[in-house]
Amino acid sequence: MTLDRFINRPVLSTVISIVIVILGVLGLVSLPVVQYPDIAPPTVQVSTTYTGANAQTVLNSVIAPLEEQINGVENMDYMTSTATNTGAATIQITFKMGTDPDMAAVNVQNRVAKAQGLLPSEVTQVGVITQKRQSSMLMIFSVSDTEDRYDEAFVENYAKINIIPQIQRVKGVGDAMVMGADYSMRIWLNPEKMAEYHLMPTDISGVLAEQNIEAAPGNIGERENQTFQYTLRYKGRLSQVPEFEDIVIKANPDGTIIHLKDVARVELGRVSYGFSGKVNGHKSVTCMISQMAGSNATEIIQDCEKLLDDAQKGLPQGLKITVAQNVNDFLFASIHEVIKTLIEAFILVFIVVYIFLQDMR
Repeated sequence: MTLDRFINRPVLSTVISIVIVILGVLGLVSLPVVQYPDIAPPTVQVSTTYTGANAQTVLNSVIAPLEEQINGVENMDYMTSTATNTGAATIQITFKMGTDPDMAAVNVQNRVAKAQGLLPSEVTQVGVITQKRQSSMLMIFSVSDTEDRYDEAFVENYAKINIIPQIQRVKGVGDAMVMGADYSMRIWLNPEKMAEYHLMPTDISGVLAEQNIEAAPGNIGERENQTFQYTLRYKGRLSQVPEFEDIVIKANPDGTIIHLKDVARVELGRVSYGFSGKVNGHKSVTCMISQMAGSNATEIIQDCEKLLDDAQKGLPQGLKITVAQNVNDFLFASIHEVIKTLIEAFILVFIVVYIFLQDMR
């Protein structure tokens, strides 16, 4: 085929051009849109918490055993670890390009299971979380108390149990999280009272483990020649402040009983007071949304914004949802520049071709 055929047969050239334009439009509409291309190597994150421990203790008793077992996992490239004075431990394992992230997470989880017996009991009770790291952040929004009606614990808990579960069900959302703390029953020990009654913090934790439990009490009447068999039920875990205050810590020889309220102050608060957030001077909690690989970021953000608008109508009085950042602003600006460049290129090509051919066909 010679090049002059496209000049002598303008209809053929026109048809080819129209087909190329149609394919381009279909690709622009249907292909996933993301802020950054998925060229980063897959990464798996292992995280846990050792409550009350400093960074050095976390490094020696948590991170070291985990790293020894994880090191050498299939297709691993390198790993980095972080320990903080709040007891948090995080290990990032980076794998070679082309590694299946799902299989990488499974392989790491198997290695973590080998290290469970080497970790402190406090860590195994909390659990060690292994998950694929989502590096593509889509949106940041805040739930703020514009009338200062509620405390931080209420705002954080409301966002976690009412808004985040809905966000997680949006198609294409990989993860949604609240940058805050959960509700927790806080027990503040009084050192002077503890010393007076010759008690240690381990005595308190041991009593809590014995009396605040969920168990199967069984049933009665199975072999007693009775007409009915009864399954026993009991209250289970404690949930109210007075119930914790009435926990028996110790019984003295003289018959007196020491309750938890005698040596500590009990309140329902946050699991951690190490951080807080504000929006325009009001108490708030920040939430982040990330996407799954290969999903359409623009469509996900639009669905999330619609959901947040609906959620705003049902919020308690004084709460307000504010979108602080989303990648649609960058994406729309980039697409606008692409379309602008395309139009400019089309005009320039049209002018150049007409100058050389001197024929409108």
